Amino acid sequence: MVTRRLAGLITAVLAMAIGAIGLSAQVEHAGEIEGVVRAADSDEPLAGAVVSIAASGGRAVSHGDGTFHLAVPGLRIYTVRVERLGYRTVTLEVDASAEEIVVVEMEANPISLPDLVVTGSVVARAANEVLRPTSVFAGEELQRRLAGTLAETLASEPGLAVSSMGPGSAHPVIRGLSGDRILMLEDGERVGDEFASGPDHATALDASSARRVEVIRGPGAILYGSNALGGVINVVRDDVPPSVPHHLTGALTGAFTLQGQSVSNAVGGSLNLTQRLTSHIPVRLELSRRSSGDLTTPVGLLQNTNTDIREVSGGTSWVDDWGHAGATFRYYGNDYGIPGGFVGGHEAGVRVEMQRTAARLRGVLRPPGAFESIEIDAGHTWYEHREIEPPDILGTLYERQTVSGEILARHGGWGPVSSGAMGTRASWEDFGFGGALFTPNSTQTSLAVFALEEVDLNPIRLEAGLRYDWVRVRPDREDPSSDIGHIRARSFGAASGSLGALAKLTRSFTVGASVARAFRTPSVNELFSEGPHLAAYAFEVGNPSLETERGTGIDLFVRITGDRLNAEVTWFHNAIADYVFPLETGELSRVRLPIFQFQGEDAVLTGFESALEWAPIGDLTVEAVASYVQGRIKATDEPLPLIPPLQARFAVGYAPRDWFVEAETRVAARQDRTGPFETATDGYAVLDLAAGVRITFMGRLNVITLRGENLGNAVYRNHLSRVKEIMPEAGRSISVAYRVVF
Repeated sequence: MVTRRLAGLITAVLAMAIGAIGLSAQVEHAGEIEGVVRAADSDEPLAGAVVSIAASGGRAVSHGDGTFHLAVPGLRIYTVRVERLGYRTVTLEVDASAEEIVVVEMEANPISLPDLVVTGSVVARAANEVLRPTSVFAGEELQRRLAGTLAETLASEPGLAVSSMGPGSAHPVIRGLSGDRILMLEDGERVGDEFASGPDHATALDASSARRVEVIRGPGAILYGSNALGGVINVVRDDVPPSVPHHLTGALTGAFTLQGQSVSNAVGGSLNLTQRLTSHIPVRLELSRRSSGDLTTPVGLLQNTNTDIREVSGGTSWVDDWGHAGATFRYYGNDYGIPGGFVGGHEAGVRVEMQRTAARLRGVLRPPGAFESIEIDAGHTWYEHREIEPPDILGTLYERQTVSGEILARHGGWGPVSSGAMGTRASWEDFGFGGALFTPNSTQTSLAVFALEEVDLNPIRLEAGLRYDWVRVRPDREDPSSDIGHIRARSFGAASGSLGALAKLTRSFTVGASVARAFRTPSVNELFSEGPHLAAYAFEVGNPSLETERGTGIDLFVRITGDRLNAEVTWFHNAIADYVFPLETGELSRVRLPIFQFQGEDAVLTGFESALEWAPIGDLTVEAVASYVQGRIKATDEPLPLIPPLQARFAVGYAPRDWFVEAETRVAARQDRTGPFETATDGYAVLDLAAGVRITFMGRLNVITLRGENLGNAVYRNHLSRVKEIMPEAGRSISVAYRVVF
C-alpha cells in the first residue's frame, strides 16, 4: 500500500519538479558569481554541491556539469561556502566584480566541516566556532534522520530526547527541559502555537520541507527572551526569499522530498519552488502533505494514532543592492489521535484538530555606515486547537492570536567590539479557551530591549549580552474568591544576561565556557487553568501567584575539529528558581481525571553531553553520542519528574562518494529516579540499519535513503512516553526517502 501511494506521488509531483530542471550554461552576467565545482582527484564535475553566501542569504546548487550561478546584491568581495556530503567543505573569498569563472576543487572526505549556524549568533559561524553547544541538520543529513515529527527527527542528537502521548504529539526535550522552556522558531520567529500547554499538543512545525534545522542547547535568552531556558530550535525555510535565482528565463530552484514508513503505513511528500519573475522579484511556493495510520508495536496496534498533516505557503520579496523586503503566508493543519487507556480517558481515545495561519513581513536592509544590516520583522499568527470526544463532542478548545514586531540591527567593528547586535521586540497575544475548560480568556503584552556584543582577542573571543523583558498577563475577569486563588492581572519584569569565552588553542582544539541568566514567565495555563484537559487525561489546577522562573546556566566544553576527527564534550549546570511543574496529587477530580496542581520549586539540572565522529581509515566512519541529565528539587533533593535516563547512540558506517551504509545501536539505561506517582522504566538497546545511494540524473543530484529501525522488534519503553503503561515503542520499521535539490 505504501509502495502504491509513493508511486502516485512520484508521478504527480516529481514530473513537475524535474520538468523545470535544465542544464545551465556558463553565461557571464553582471550581478552573479559563476563557477564550477569538481572533484580534486579526478576533475569530474560534482552535482548537488550547495554554494552559499551567509552575509546575503544567497544560495545555489551545482548542476550535473558542476556549474553554478549565484546571484549577489552588489559587485564586491564575498565569502563563499561550498558544501557536499562526502567532501571537505570549501570556503573562499570571491570578487564578484572580476567577471571570472570560479573553479572550486573539493577533496573527498567522509567527515565534513561543521555546518554554519545562524541561530542565536551575532554573525553566521561554523558550529565549532559558536559559544553554545549546537547541532545542525541540513541536506542529506536531514533526510537521513527525517521522521514523522520534528522531535523524532532531532532525537539522535546529544542532549535531546522525545516525550509524547503517541506519535502525533511528540515533543522535543533538551537537557531534561521541554514544553514552554524550549523556544520553537520558524525562520527565526516564534511559531505561536500551543504545543507547550500540554503533552498531547503537537507542534505546528514540519521538518520535511525545511532547508535546515538548528538546535541551540542551553539558555539562549538574549536574542529571544522568555521560553529559552532549555534551548532553541529553529526551522529554516527562507519563506521570504532573500535572493533571486539564476537569470535564465523559466529556471526554477527548489527541492522535492518523498517519504514512506511501514510501521505506521505513512507516506508524505513536500515540494518547494522559487521562481524568478524579474531581476528583482522572486516568488516561493511550498506544498507538503503527510498521512499515517495507527502505530504498530511488537505487541499490537496503538489505536487512534493516525495523523493527517497538510501545509501550504507562498512568499515573495524585492531584492536589490540595499537588501531585500517581502511577505509570506503559511497555512498548517494537523488532525491526529491521542490513544485511550489512561485513567479517566476514553477507551477509544481523543481526536485533535489543529490549524495555524501565519502572515509575515520581513526586510533585511544593508545600509552604509555603522550597521551592516537591519532586520525588520512583523507578523500575525492565528491558531486553533480542538479536542474532540467520541462521538463528536468538543471537549477542549484553545485559540491563540499573536501580533508581533521586532527590529534587530547588526554591526561590525566598533572600537574594541568586533561585532554585535541590538534590538527591540513587542508582541500582543490573545488566548481563548472553551469546551469544558474554565480557564479565563486572557491577553498578554510583552516588550523587550536587548544587546549582544563580541570582542575578538585572537585566539580568545568574548561574548556578552544583556536583555530586559516586561510582560503583563490580564485575564478577562478578576475573581478574588476562585477555588484556585486570586485570579487577577499579573506583571513580570526580568533581566537576562550572558557572558562567554571561546579559546582556540590550536587549529583543531577549542575550549569554551559560558554563563547565562535566563527567565520564563508563567504561562496563562499555569496561572489560571481550572478544569479538565481532555486529551491529556488530566484535571489541571493553576496557581495565580506563581513567580517568574529564573535560571542560571553554566556550560563548559571542549571541541576537537579535524579532517578525520570531530569531537565535543560538554558539562552543564542549570539552577532554576521557582521552577514550575504540574505535580500529580494522587487524587481524582469529580469527572474521574487525575488532578495536577501547578507549583513552583527551586530546581537543579546537571549533566553532560558528548559526541564523536571519527574516520579511522579510508571511508570508514565511527560515531558515538551520549548524554545524561539529573534533575532534582533543591529543597528536598527529590527527583524531578519526567527526566530522561542516560542514553547513547553508536554507529559504524562506510561512505564512499556515491553510496553509504550504516549500522546503529540506540541504548538507554534504566530510569529509577522518578517523581511522585511516576513509574520506573528498564533500559534497552535497539538496532537500526541505513543505506543510501546518490545518483546524478537530468543534471541534478538525487538521493535515495533506506532505513530499518528496531530491526530486532524489541519491546522497549521510552521513559518520557505517557503511553508506556499501555504500549511499548514502535516495532520493526522500514522507511524510504527520496530527495532532489534543483
